[in-house]
Amino acid sequence: MMNSYLYLAIAIISEVIATTLLPITMGFTRILPSLACVIGYGSAFYFLSLATAHIPTAVAYAIWCGAGIVLIALIGALQGNMPNLDTIFGMVLIIIGVSLINMNTPSLH
Repeated sequence: MMNSYLYLAIAIISEVIATTLLPITMGFTRILPSLACVIGYGSAFYFLSLATAHIPTAVAYAIWCGAGIVLIALIGALQGNMPNLDTIFGMVLIIIGVSLINMNTPSLH
């Protein structure tokens, strides 16, 4: 079961890295950033599929999406794209929602 959460964490990190690389690909016209982006998304889906062996798909996907949204927004803030109050409130709601979904969720095995 713990491996499933490790796989989910790797999937989240891979997706965040790939999403962060998207603007650098210049519409997938730059080879190395484009290749890194494709590898990032590929590994994200691969590790998400491993995570769903023990975590229900709906729960794993909710955690993956929620964490990805919050992390991308935080990276944007570090790059100078400061979120407004509505965005911050929305991220807090995402964190609360993912926490509620994860509480008392039975494993598949």
